[in-house]
Amino acid sequence: MIVVMSPSSTKEETKKVEHKLLALGFKTHPIYGEVKTVIGAIGDKRMLDTQLITTMNGVEKIVPIMKPYKLAGKELKKDKTIIEIGDVRIGGEEIVLMAGPCAVEDEEAFYETARKVKAAGAKILRGGAFKPRTSPYAFQGLEEEGLHMLDRARNETGLLIVTEVVDTRDVETVAKYSDIVQIGARNMQNFRLLKEAGAANKPVLLKRGLSATIEEWLMAAEYVISTGNPNIILCERGIRTFETATRNTIDISAIPVVKELSHLPIIADPSHATGTWKYVNALSKAAVAAGADGLLIEVHNEPEKALCDGPQSLKPKKFAELVEELKIVAAAVQRKI
Repeated sequence: MIVVMSPSSTKEETKKVEHKLLALGFKTHPIYGEVKTVIGAIGDKRMLDTQLITTMNGVEKIVPIMKPYKLAGKELKKDKTIIEIGDVRIGGEEIVLMAGPCAVEDEEAFYETARKVKAAGAKILRGGAFKPRTSPYAFQGLEEEGLHMLDRARNETGLLIVTEVVDTRDVETVAKYSDIVQIGARNMQNFRLLKEAGAANKPVLLKRGLSATIEEWLMAAEYVISTGNPNIILCERGIRTFETATRNTIDISAIPVVKELSHLPIIADPSHATGTWKYVNALSKAAVAAGADGLLIEVHNEPEKALCDGPQSLKPKKFAELVEELKIVAAAVQRKI
């Protein structure tokens, strides 16, 4: 439920209401707006006599939250969430580009790619140190040594780092080296991992599961926010359908739907969606036109030698050309890159 405070209420009155709700067993999430303050209260409503709250000083009314995702939805928080990491703002006017290889492999080649994607306009460097693969015999990543390489690349280029965590035992280590912790599609409903990642107090990039509905995706985000960490970036990366022409089927409609249902920023990953580099440009433009707040694009110096997902990776020159084309699309929808 939402406790709406009157415009004339004081912070002290808000705190008293919050303390009362906590004493009744509710989790509280106060949001201080320009005109009004509201308190999101998550818990068993059967334990509450609403008159206990409505008669308290400063309380205007109580409004039930109808959606199952109480914290990720717009019923509690109308204003969009903008995630600020240094001078990078995800969810604002600027469309943020995240680029790099699927996996960290060779150190020098990785640094060269990092320098090139930054020169082209990327603000965040992607690279997997831990790789959840369908086959146990496929390359699983360099693990902690890969994290060290990501850290050195950040120090050299100034780019922020996003990398995936696949196991609860590695959350602390991955959070230590990354600016954004990624939860991959296969782990979208690994609820213990979601809670551990949320508790690490780093922004979380949450990819949509292979067969997840939008509601299931937002409920996964709810697990992270319930830990007290509201900094979540949703990522549409394609879902499994009957179509085999591409690796997955990117759900462009998910972008405006999420914008309507949630205050969280949403980006798109056209590389994993298609599995083929030649379709990445078109889907990147479509995602920007649909309202995406960013793109996660795989870029590799020599895709033919990549140990992971080479066929879907752009070469740095192609990425730079795409960025210039995206600037035109962004301007057409009153955004910028």
